[in-house]
This record gives sequence, C-alpha cells and structure tokens, in this order.
Amino acid sequence: MCRTCFNFTDGFGRCYACAHVEGWLDHVAPISYSVAGEPLHRALYGYKRLGGETARHYQLELTIILWRYLAHHERCLAAAVGRESFDLVTTVPSSDRVRDEDHPLRRIVGQLIPLTRRRHHRALQRSEIDVPARSFDVSKYRALTLLNGEAVLLIDDTWTTGASAQSAGAALKLAGAGRVACLVIGRHLNREWHENDEQLRALVPPFEWSRCSLCA
Repeated sequence: MCRTCFNFTDGFGRCYACAHVEGWLDHVAPISYSVAGEPLHRALYGYKRLGGETARHYQLELTIILWRYLAHHERCLAAAVGRESFDLVTTVPSSDRVRDEDHPLRRIVGQLIPLTRRRHHRALQRSEIDVPARSFDVSKYRALTLLNGEAVLLIDDTWTTGASAQSAGAALKLAGAGRVACLVIGRHLNREWHENDEQLRALVPPFEWSRCSLCA
C-alpha cells in the first residue's frame, strides 16, 4: 500500500503517481476508498456535476461524512503532522476556473460544518496559467493571502493522482504555511484494475467510524 495516498501497490513503498509527483503535503489521509461506480464515487461525482435535488442530496451525504470524520479523527491527522490542532482550514480549488468560483466543497467546509466554519478561509484560487488536467504544477493555484507558519488542514473531495492536492500544498507552502495535512473524502480506485478487487475484498476489519486510517 502506498505510504502517501493508500493506493494499492505491487510491493512498492509508493504508487507510481506519488513517486512521480513532487510531495509538498506533510501527510495525506483518506476517509475511505471511493470505488468506481459505487455509492461514494457516485456522490463525489454528482455533488458538483449534477443539479437540483440530486446534487443537494449528494452534498448532504458528503457533509455528514466529512463532519462525522472530523468529529472523531481530526486530532489523529493533527497529531500526524506534530500539531494539536489546525489553525486554518481550506479546500483544494477546482481545476475548472468557472466551477471554482462556486465550488460546493467550499460551501460544505465553510458554511455547513460547525467544526470548520470559523477556521475556514478561501486561501487558494485557480490561477490563469494553463496546466493539463491531473498534472502537478506549483503555479496551478495562487494564494489569496500570505501565511505565517499556520498549520493548515487542506480538504479535497477525491484523490486520483494527487496532482491537484500536491499543487495546492505547494501554493500554501510558498505562501508561508507551516505544516499542511490533506484530508481526502475518497481515494479513487477501480475494482477492474490489476488486483484491486481482491485487495478490497481482503480488507479487514470493515469500515468503522471509530477507527480511521491513522489511529488504526
């Protein structure tokens, strides 16, 4: 298993993507695997791409998941980067400049979850520089404020290659952030890829709210 993003590997310490993307994040923790075509994957896709009642339903589901995880395990993630808590909470901007201006994840973290509402700050924005999708680039995002060593909890919805989250981590560090931990709602996996189905079936014990990827 990749020691950075929890992807399944063939005996290597890090997966191919993490080994080939510059690491700016001090720690990464997924709440769960997001398996292609399954409920969490559908929610993570639909909450920002669909409209109407369906999107609102998915947004509520993700709000509850993120809220419950933070209530139980934010301290685990803070401890992983040597802190008791995080000074600032922000989100990874969308790679789409238009969607970034009204991203539902920012509303979830900045308005709907009391645990993060007061510490939330829109610290990053998609830059005007063209960067290929799922590519790492230190200029992909620009900081909207200067930081002074604050510990930052960076929240993302989905981790596929990690390029966007690492790009956001780079922008925060270059703006003066201290320790930066990334919390991801879903670490994307496809059951059909290599031995992923067998690996997923072998995971024991099953998911429980009382145990996270760090305190387990």
